This record gives sequence, C-alpha cells and structure tokens, in this order.
Amino acid sequence: MILLALAAGLVSYPRAVARIPRVYDALNKLQIKQGLDLQGGFHLEYKVDLSQVESGKRAEALQALQSIIEHRVNAFGVSEPLVYIKKSGADEVLVVELAGVKDINQAKEIIRETPLLEFKEEKIDASNQIPQDVLDKLNAQAPAKAADILKQAQGGADFAQLAKDNSQDPGSKDNGGDLGLVKSGEMVPEFNKALFDPNFKDGTIYPTVVETQFGWHILKKIATTGSGDTLQVHAAHILIAKATQPAPKTTYIDTGLTGKNLKNSSVGFSSQALSEPTVNLEFDAKGTKLLADISQRNIGKPLAIFLDGQIVEAPTVRSALTDGRAEISGGFKTVADAQALVKSLNEGSLPIPIGNPIYEQHVDASLGQASLASSLKAGAIGLAIVLLFMIIYYRYLGLVAAMALLIYTALMVAIFKISPLTPWGITFTLSGIAGFILSIGMAVDANVLIFERTKEEFRRGRDILAAVDEGFKRAWPSIRDGNFSTILTSLILVWVGTGFVKGFAIILITGVVMSMFTAIVLVKIILKFTLGKWAEDRMWLIARVKKNKEAK
Repeated sequence: MILLALAAGLVSYPRAVARIPRVYDALNKLQIKQGLDLQGGFHLEYKVDLSQVESGKRAEALQALQSIIEHRVNAFGVSEPLVYIKKSGADEVLVVELAGVKDINQAKEIIRETPLLEFKEEKIDASNQIPQDVLDKLNAQAPAKAADILKQAQGGADFAQLAKDNSQDPGSKDNGGDLGLVKSGEMVPEFNKALFDPNFKDGTIYPTVVETQFGWHILKKIATTGSGDTLQVHAAHILIAKATQPAPKTTYIDTGLTGKNLKNSSVGFSSQALSEPTVNLEFDAKGTKLLADISQRNIGKPLAIFLDGQIVEAPTVRSALTDGRAEISGGFKTVADAQALVKSLNEGSLPIPIGNPIYEQHVDASLGQASLASSLKAGAIGLAIVLLFMIIYYRYLGLVAAMALLIYTALMVAIFKISPLTPWGITFTLSGIAGFILSIGMAVDANVLIFERTKEEFRRGRDILAAVDEGFKRAWPSIRDGNFSTILTSLILVWVGTGFVKGFAIILITGVVMSMFTAIVLVKIILKFTLGKWAEDRMWLIARVKKNKEAK
C-alpha cells in the first residue's frame, strides 16, 4: 500500500522528483486530457439528412456516419474528438466537439465531405525497370571492381576507408564494413565457409573475392573468440552488390465502382468451412455491370477497396462475377475481423449528406482555464473541510480516513493521467470534476458508516481489533448497496446520455470504484497495521466512545 501510494503520488505530482531529471521528464509527459470546456475549441451541430436512406438502415447509417467523422477529425489531428448523435424534435443532429482546434474552417470542410467508398484495380508501373543488357553489363564489371579493391586491401590500404568509399552494404558501410561478432551458420553458406576457414587468420584479408547471392565480398577477419559451440568471429566486409531489377511500382486506378453501387454487405460463412467467416456483397444494376467487366479483366489480381482514400482490403479476384454478388473470404481469422470490414463498407455505401452547421460555438481556452482554476479551488477547500471534520470528530480513525482520502485523490489523478495511454482514455471536463468531487464525498460516507459501526462495537466491550473487524463487516452491505446503486445509475447515464453527462458518469463510476477500494481495503489495512495494545490504553485518542453499562 505504501508503494502504491508513492507511485500514485509521483504520477499525480511529478515535481516531487524535479531533482531527478530523467524520472521527472518521464512523469511530466503524462498529462490529463482536457475536454472542450477546459481546453477551448469548437462545438458544432449538423442536421442529418436521412431522406435518402431506407428506414430499416437508418440506425446503421447514423452509426456509420459517427464512425467516419471520428476517423476524419482524428486524421486531421484532433485527438479523441467527441462525436455523437442526438435527437432534436423529429430531426437527428450530429454533434462534433473539437478541443484545441485552431483552423475551424478546414475542420468543417473535412466533416462536410461525404464518405467515399471506391473499388480500384491494380496497375503495375514498370517505368523504373532497367534493361536486361544494362544489368548484365553492370554484373559483368562488378567482379573486376571487387578484385581491384581486394588488391588494394592486401596492399595495405585502410580497409575501413575502402568500405566507406566502395561498399554497397548500407548496414555496415558507415562503420567501415564492421559486421560485429558472427556465429557459424548466421551467414549464407559461401560467406560462412570463407569466414570460418581455419587457414583464415586473425588480422588478415581473405585471399579471394567471395561471391554470394548478394554480390561479391572482400572479407577481413579482425579477431576470433571462443571455441566449439561458442566460437565467434569479429569480421568486416566490403560488398559490391549484384545489380537486380527494382520492384515495379504498384498503383491503383479508378474503376467507376463506388459505395453508391453497393446495395448490401453482410457477414456470412464459407460453404466449405462453416467456421470460416466471409463478407458477402450485393451491388445494384449499374454496379453489377461494372463488377462483371472489372472482374473479367482482373482474374488472379487484387481488387482494392478504398475508404476516404485509405485502403481497407485488397481481395484477389478468383473468377468473373456476373450476377452482382461477391464473396470475400480467406483473410478473416475471426467473425470480428469480417464485421470490421462490413462496418467500413457500410460507412461508404450509406452516404448521408450534411451541410453547414446549424449551430456553432467557440469556447475560449482562457474561460476554460478560469473555470478549471475555480473548480479546483472549490474542490481543494471542500476536501480540506472534510478532512478537518473527520479528524476532529473521529480522532485517530478520522486521521486514517484523511490519509486514505489523500491517497484516493492521488490515485484518481494518476488514473486520469495514465488513461490516455489506454483504449479507455478519460477526458476531463467541468462535469467530470463534479463527478470526481462527488465521489470524494461518497468515499467519506463509507468511512462514516464504518466508524459508526466500529464505535458501536467499542460500546459493547469488544477489543479494538475485533471492533474494527466487526465494524467493517457490518458496514459493508450498506456501502455495497449504496455504491452499486450509484454505479448502476451512472451506467444508465453512460448508455443514454451524451456529451458532458456521459463524462460526468464515467468519472463518477471510476471514483466510486476507487473510493470503495480506499474505504474498504486501504483504511482497514492501515488500522489493522497500526492499532494494538497502545490504542486499548488510549481509547480517548482513537474515538469518542462511552461504553454501555451492560458492556461494563
């Protein structure tokens, strides 16, 4: 518990180790992700036009729209934007909150674009290919060049400088050809045979040029270490590489087949293997004709699927597709993989036009910072008053609760700072601060229940450790029911709420879970560790208790 408290304290307040630069720099990089109301930015609302979408597909279309807008603004450079759909009368409204954005006009242009799904065919660009006669000529000249360099090396020339000037091995050229320590079997056979030749002595140049599949090598053995299975050679080489054809450039060209032609996409299973998921596609009349032409000329070649200019899949065409239906199979390990592709296809095949924002608000960063400062000040004052009350009223028990409350605060701040590194990043807003402060009150509430139950056990004459055990045991059902009710209510808020309401609920859930940990686990461990005989003789210091007459 001490180590946990120290770790949380350092993450939440890295200035404590400011004199240890490396540790301070690492901890200081962890920052709380601030929301729109604290960091400043823009709040945009768009009316969603669903008139062109079938009624049965509207929920799916809205989900696809939300997903593609999140993807776009993330690519624009906005980390974790808040994008959600809300109901406004009979209309659906897309809400986009962009914290920290400076160029709002560019962001609006990106949001306004309709998601674009395209099917493109592969084109091989051979413009970078080298004529075969040129390759043959280069490879015919290379052995002579290698032999000349070998002669220079054997004549006493600086091997490292020869490597820097002539070697075509980018991995060792700048190091003077140094390969480091090499074990037998790590290199290709011809290279390995020469390097571990027993007649090849340390500090010498191998007498001939060694040819491998990569080219022609001039070898130098620097030193040998070990023996048997531990034998290693420190070597260097100069490579005159064999000239080979560069890989042709691959580009993708438009086919005219787009998401507008895709009627439906769904997850299915292969007829040959029921456990193998597939993605089934169905196209409209125009798409059927286009697909037939495209597939006939691309059998055995890939047909790439692009969403907003990014390739999402490139299945190979196995046969001509003339009935407007296609099946993508063989590349999905799980059903979730197939569902992910279907989701991407639906994002581009269910275009929902959105125009200019119907509502736009700019939140100034300075206003957010002022609100943050006021909120933190209010929270600090409230926390101090609660701590003071607990210590005065519950004495030593209150002091322990105060310590636990401070550790709880450090743990929560640490969670806020670390969460952006996880898939469940927490964005801190003013409503989140309210949830945080409320969870502090609930942590104190749990301690009050425990201490009152413990005091009842003192009155009945139990010894101090037994009273603490029984107090925690009797208080737990009330704490459990109260906190679980709060968590359940908060989960409902997360489910049906939007924006700041959802942020409030998420932080409240996190706070309640951590408050139960500190109240039930942390406080109990501290009390069990510190209480003993000394406390039995000083009950006035532990708590204000008068024993019942029957107990006496």
